[in-house]
Amino acid sequence: MSITARQATAARAALGITREELAAAAKVGVRTITDFERGAREPIAATRGALQAVLEARGVEFLPDGGVRVSGAVLAALDERKGKGDAAE
Repeated sequence: MSITARQATAARAALGITREELAAAAKVGVRTITDFERGAREPIAATRGALQAVLEARGVEFLPDGGVRVSGAVLAALDERKGKGDAAE
């Protein structure tokens, strides 16, 4: 299954990572991700696969109905990290 722009955007937002972080991890350009998420252009299959692989490695599951699911362990870790960030402010 090939991910959609909407799924990529939702997954990135759910993980709380920036386009820059995703681009670095997937070894693609930030502009590629920006254009994909905005629907300006479709990345080649290898690029889309790299984005999907990075997001899946971080706990995202892409659903056939077009949705995304993030594992509970990942969400708990994100909540913990967010809580520590709030305490430091």
